[in-house]
Amino acid sequence: MSKQITDTIFQDCPIRNVLAHICGKWSLLVIYVMHQSESIRFNALNRAIPDISQKVLTSTLRSLEADGFVSRRVYAEVPPRVEYSLTDRARSFIPLVEKMIAWAQDNMAGILKDRNKKVS
Repeated sequence: MSKQITDTIFQDCPIRNVLAHICGKWSLLVIYVMHQSESIRFNALNRAIPDISQKVLTSTLRSLEADGFVSRRVYAEVPPRVEYSLTDRARSFIPLVEKMIAWAQDNMAGILKDRNKKVS
C-alpha cells in the first residue's frame, strides 16, 4: 500500500483531523456568516442562522475555537458580553469556502435533478 493511501486511511491524516471538523454540517456556514462582520455576538450569529439550535451553535463554536478558527472575547461587564471573531487561519480559509459556494451554486440544479431521479 502506498504512503499516500495509508495517510488517507489512517486517523492521523489531515483529511480526518482537519477537514472532518471544518466540513461538519454547520462549521462552514458559521465561518461564512462570521466572515460578514469583524466580530459577532452569539445571539446575532444564532439569528443569522435560524435553523441551528443554540446547543449545536455552542458546540460548533467551541470546536472551531479549539481548532484555532474562532477567537472568543469576554468583556468584563454585567451581564458579561462575549464576541466571536475569525482568526487569521479562518480568514485564509474563506477563499476556499467562497469557491465551494460558487461550485455548489453552479451544480445545485443538476444535483437536485439527479437526486429526484427514480431508481428503476
